[in-house]
Amino acid sequence: MPDPFLTDEHQLVRNSVREFSERYVVPITRKMDIEDYYPRDLIRELGKQGFLTPSVPPEYGGPGLDLRGSVVVVEELSRYSPTLGFIVEIVNDNIAYALMKYGTDRQREEVLPKIASGEWVASYALTEPCCGSDAAAIETRAERRGGEWVINGRKIYITQGAYADVYLLFARTGPKEARHRAVTAFLVRRSNCVEVSKLDMMGMRGAGEAEVKFNDCVVGDDDIVGKLNEGFKIAMITLDLARIGISAVALGLSQGVLDEALQWARSRVAFDRPLIDWEWIQFQLADMSAKLELGRTITYRAAWHFDNKDPVFVKYATLAKLYTAQMAVEISRDGVQILGGFGYTKESFAERAYRDAKVLEIAEGTNEVQRILLFRMLTRGLPEVEL
Repeated sequence: MPDPFLTDEHQLVRNSVREFSERYVVPITRKMDIEDYYPRDLIRELGKQGFLTPSVPPEYGGPGLDLRGSVVVVEELSRYSPTLGFIVEIVNDNIAYALMKYGTDRQREEVLPKIASGEWVASYALTEPCCGSDAAAIETRAERRGGEWVINGRKIYITQGAYADVYLLFARTGPKEARHRAVTAFLVRRSNCVEVSKLDMMGMRGAGEAEVKFNDCVVGDDDIVGKLNEGFKIAMITLDLARIGISAVALGLSQGVLDEALQWARSRVAFDRPLIDWEWIQFQLADMSAKLELGRTITYRAAWHFDNKDPVFVKYATLAKLYTAQMAVEISRDGVQILGGFGYTKESFAERAYRDAKVLEIAEGTNEVQRILLFRMLTRGLPEVEL
């Protein structure tokens, strides 16, 4: 059935990503999870195919898809590897978009193509040990010394942080009391001033999560992304986009679980009957399917509003993120239950998905933050956004 928010081009993209995933992704997913293995060669291959930064235009090395196209790429990758979908949504929505919209000509021409191709691994360095949801309270500082900026501080839970060649880093460039009015975005290249400690995470293994310390890292004015003290605005708009992207991760993850549960129910026999003949299994699969279709509708609509430059996309991005994160946890839990003992082994997709799904309720703004934002929109109207 045609989707009202997607075109034939989007379906062609989906088919291409599916073929890519079956060829390149499926053989490596178990290794990524068991060994916490970062697939550097596969990241380059994603870049070569245009799947690492789907929204980047051709002049900078990407395919120039709209946001719905990016959602389809992330969704389909996540059907096989939620970790890869998670990486792509961060690189595309958090980092590439910031450089496309706010970067200088030099940053777009020299840095963006290297990220899009996978030559450079890029990380989004916002969260700190002190501050997750309250990003305006970050403590990493960039101090002016002569004609340069010197950066000191710690970032944590940084995806690809262990392997990054460049960080889009947010630092305080004024007094702490100024909060969001004194935050600036910088591009910081990996060098001896960067100290990395890899983290052992519950899920999304293979994403290179790390704590990253910046010790007297020196950057120039030409490394500022956007304007001085306007970094918080960049962080907020990229997080709005990333909420749609992470919703796509939830969709793909949930579809992967449903695929496995349906196949298992058809082949497994219990009490001399195929599992799928039991009514409670039928109801459970039906509920999983219903939740997934609702999630798709909200997510695709959010992306459609963005592509049509409608500020209401912020509302639907928030709705999508809140709903699909909870949906993914519920569907993966039910998938494990249907698979029984096999679902509790690391041989099953559902087991990995169950661990991966939990971070979707935390990353790109927790469920609690989404509820705060929705209440504000309910009582104060939509926030102002640049499109």
